[in-house]
Amino acid sequence: MSIAIVGAGAIGGYLGVRLAEAGEDVTFIARSNADAIASDGLRLIEEDGTVLHAKSVKAVKSMEQAGPHDIVLLTVKAHQVGPIAADLKHLIGPDTLVVTMQNGIPWWYFSGGYGGQYAGTQLETADPGGVIAAHLDPRQVIGSVVYPAAVLTDPGTVTVIEGNRFGLGELDGTKSERALDLSRRLTKAGFKAPVTGDIRAEIWLKLWGNLSFNPISALSHATLEDICRFPDTRELATAMMKEAEKIANTLGITFKVGIDKRIAGAEKVGAHKTSMLQDVEAGRPIELEALVGSVIELGRLIDVPTPHIGSVYALMRLLSQSLETANGRLAIAKA
Repeated sequence: MSIAIVGAGAIGGYLGVRLAEAGEDVTFIARSNADAIASDGLRLIEEDGTVLHAKSVKAVKSMEQAGPHDIVLLTVKAHQVGPIAADLKHLIGPDTLVVTMQNGIPWWYFSGGYGGQYAGTQLETADPGGVIAAHLDPRQVIGSVVYPAAVLTDPGTVTVIEGNRFGLGELDGTKSERALDLSRRLTKAGFKAPVTGDIRAEIWLKLWGNLSFNPISALSHATLEDICRFPDTRELATAMMKEAEKIANTLGITFKVGIDKRIAGAEKVGAHKTSMLQDVEAGRPIELEALVGSVIELGRLIDVPTPHIGSVYALMRLLSQSLETANGRLAIAKA
């Protein structure tokens, strides 16, 4: 099957190389590194040092160039989906499967068969102005939870830090043949890709750590290991997670593990910089609203207070504004 990967960053590259090596027809839509990939393929350095070199992958700079595909893996960050939503029509035919691989609360959270009292509610933090929902049909979407950590070390090389699991799930909770087929293809490529009957619960389990560890690391410039071992930041993360747990529980989500176990799992990852800290250090836009702002918005929707999450969010918004100002000055200076 033809697979288009929107975004040739760390996760997109990781998926693309392995899928291509497993015999899939892979095309990257990548603006910044399309030329490098088109000329020499993409290399993947695995956890054990093994190097895979996918020379057969294609890379183009626009979705219109790529045309319709059987599967679209949407691997850009949450805040990058809205600006490209209108162009996705070039990749999507009537039977195309779109796999959303963003962190945080997704734009489709209250759609796609959601049966609660908030069915159809649009979250402004997840989809400002409803732009994504206007261009993507939830019936063509499969949700995914991305667990691996990887980095794009140069335009043609991705290095895996740890992990190979991608949770999958239909929005309506069914274990459809198309979801199982996608799982089989990812499994053949060497990934763990279980299909869950409750993708929203799995999203919350990942988000539970992201909403606390990511902003704390971005503000403190500390690794996961340091945050979990330093008493004050561990206590702050715990308080933020308790607030989020109450929101999730109110929405019908039950966590399979407790807070202490979730923190212990993060600590085991070791001296790893979160993606948000990496973005801060590189001066890139921060994936803040989907990871933190959306939880606050959900809290307001169901009348659950979030004082600790809100305080950290305020600091992160100021940091984000400072980065934007600095980048603007840099751009003016270069001009």
